[in-house]
Amino acid sequence: MLSEERHQAIAAFVRRRGTVTVAALSADLGVSEATVRRDLDVLAEAGALRRVRGGATALRGSVRPEADLRSFADVAGTATAAKQAIAARACALVEDGEVIALDIGTTVAAMCPLLAERSLTVVTASLAVVRSLAAAPDIDIVVLGGLLRPNYDSMVGTLTETALAQVRVDRAFLGAAGVRPDGAVLDSTPSEVPIKRGLLDVAASSYLLADHEKLPGSGFLEVARLSRFTALVTDRPPRPAQISLPDGEDVEVLLP
Repeated sequence: MLSEERHQAIAAFVRRRGTVTVAALSADLGVSEATVRRDLDVLAEAGALRRVRGGATALRGSVRPEADLRSFADVAGTATAAKQAIAARACALVEDGEVIALDIGTTVAAMCPLLAERSLTVVTASLAVVRSLAAAPDIDIVVLGGLLRPNYDSMVGTLTETALAQVRVDRAFLGAAGVRPDGAVLDSTPSEVPIKRGLLDVAASSYLLADHEKLPGSGFLEVARLSRFTALVTDRPPRPAQISLPDGEDVEVLLP
């Protein structure tokens, strides 16, 4: 990640959380604590936050709570019928004997109960996926190790990225925080973005699972262009105002 991207991410974290620690930022961003300390010093000098011992705090009046700080369990507990329909459509693409990759995210995780009786190999950095499929009799699970991101039950960091680069999968199923009308697929967590990009690199086919609320949704880091995906699996046909790809870019849209 470029230093400018880190600075934007750190500033956003501080605005949302009010107070952050060096250790927490290091884990979320997948960089050393020394790098985080330098970044905080730069941001403090620029007036973006207030430096304190062991971390930083937001300037008065700048705290802005965000929905993306909810834990995986909280979000999964509010899975909508739209997400369940998208998950079912995605599962219909999977053929027995395939090697598939499942990203983090509640829509992707909703695929797990529908896959439990299939014969597959599943590659994932999501512990929620691991727990859901651990007892499936004919599913082999390849767990991508790394640094645990407890709030969202996922593994991130250099070790995860290195392990991912060694595998090849038939299909990858990814989630995102949002999709801009110009086709930029966005996420809000810097440590997750390299994993998503890695999944795209190792997959023969890749599918973005996003309900209509993700068009445009949120996010400030671009994962990839929508045209990089084999298809967008969503619950409603996107309106031209929601997706209007530039000339030369295209993506198939799959509906339940």
